Order: sequence, then structure tokens, then C-alpha cells
Amino acid sequence: MEQNIHFSRHAKRRMKLYNLSEEDVPSVIACKNPKLNFSEGKHQIVSETKFSRHGYPIKVVFTCESGTITIITAYPLKRGVK
Repeated sequence: MEQNIHFSRHAKRRMKLYNLSEEDVPSVIACKNPKLNFSEGKHQIVSETKFSRHGYPIKVVFTCESGTITIITAYPLKRGVK
């Protein structure tokens, strides 16, 4: 990926708890917007596909600041997509 991706401590803990790899989360972001041209600020993305380990879509909350994406949290969305 072209942009720098940083995982917060909270995100790393959630990913470990839900058995998400560091490749799963950026792939969710890349699937929604392959060019990663997000504006500055906080964003939320829910994957369109269900991950086989959980059977639920994954929700990723992240911020974009000066070319760096900081993953705030990532977890399976058990209620499904609304």
C-alpha cells in the first residue's frame, strides 16, 4: 500500500481478541477504496464480505492525517450490516 498504516494499541488488542491479522484490516479499507483517497478526519468502513473465521463482516474505524492512516479499532460486526 502506498500510504503509511499505523495500528493503535486498542486496535492491536481488538485484532488479537477477534483473531484478525494485520493483513485483514488494510484489505477491508483497500476493497472499499483502492486508491485510498480519504479526506482528513475519522472514517468507518464495514466490509461487504463475511470473513470465514467469524462469519460476520468486519468494521474498521480509522483516521487519516497527513498521509498516515491510523487504525483506531477493528472488530466483527455481529449485528450485521444495517
